[in-house]
Amino acid sequence: MLAYLHIPFCDSKCHYCAFNSYDNKSSLKQNYMQRITEQLQFELEKFASQKKSISSLFIGGGTPSTIPASWYEPFFDIIKPYSQDDAEVTSEANPHSATHEWIAHMHALGVNRLSFGVQSFNEKKLTFLGRNHTPKIALQAIENAAKEGIENISLDLIYGTTLDTEILLQEDLRIASSLPINHISAYALTLEEETPFYTRKDVANGSEELARNFVKNIIESGFPQYEISNFGRYQSKHNKGYWEHQDYLGIGAGAVGFLHNRRFYPTKSIEAYTQNPLIQETELLSNEDLHIEKIFLGLRSVVGIPMEHFSVKEKERVNLLITEKKLIWHENRVFNNDYFLSDEIALFITQ
Repeated sequence: MLAYLHIPFCDSKCHYCAFNSYDNKSSLKQNYMQRITEQLQFELEKFASQKKSISSLFIGGGTPSTIPASWYEPFFDIIKPYSQDDAEVTSEANPHSATHEWIAHMHALGVNRLSFGVQSFNEKKLTFLGRNHTPKIALQAIENAAKEGIENISLDLIYGTTLDTEILLQEDLRIASSLPINHISAYALTLEEETPFYTRKDVANGSEELARNFVKNIIESGFPQYEISNFGRYQSKHNKGYWEHQDYLGIGAGAVGFLHNRRFYPTKSIEAYTQNPLIQETELLSNEDLHIEKIFLGLRSVVGIPMEHFSVKEKERVNLLITEKKLIWHENRVFNNDYFLSDEIALFITQ
């Protein structure tokens, strides 16, 4: 079982960000951190029938590093007894707010993996994206994490902006590869509604050739691709757990939980959440919903899909795709060898 904790606070909002996060609600931080412990206890009771321990915890946002590390202590006190001894405990971090002291304190609490929102090592591109750190600050934060003994370090890179060229992306990758990291998450810039970038026509570069070359270069730099946006000598338990359709706790405003055939949606409003963190909507998923989800998820990662999962009609299409070398068959399991076509292939199989 997985666990996700959402921190919806930021020091500043990036121009492309559509996540449930706010840079003007700092006064609610302390109350929010108290409320997440109430919801955590509630969720642990709900998931108790699973009799499973937590194999990974991911703290995302927003910006988890904008919260003092000491404020996480009650949450960790509650969740630790339910966690496996070798649980992967990841926190996202902004290089600007992830001080050496914050990293050390989070490490002491049990965080053994940090994911830094670097996005680029190009100063002009960072300004363009609305990031509040410099390349130097990013380099220092990653070095501090390594010195502190964080065993697994990841960084995010964004590609597909109008500033991107083969040379710029190669330089970003060269710098990333020189750092003490074992994982890269690479995301294509997407224009989301209600973001400053959405109505602009001068921000995205949709070149498929540029995207494919960047992905190829990441792999050749020693970071094998194991999921549509993730590459690493270390494969995140948490990331793979989603693609394997594992159950997961969702803690915090806007976090989503999943148990068997139900999804749970707490309110996205921080104000409403701090009033009552236990109110949530439930979505019941049909067998057909789950069937299709497993196909979409399996084709987006190295997890793949067992052949017996497909219907007779779907198997005919799968066999056609294997013949055309769009899919790979190995030990009665089907794997995708071109993640850029994941959704198209899934739609072809399930239509």
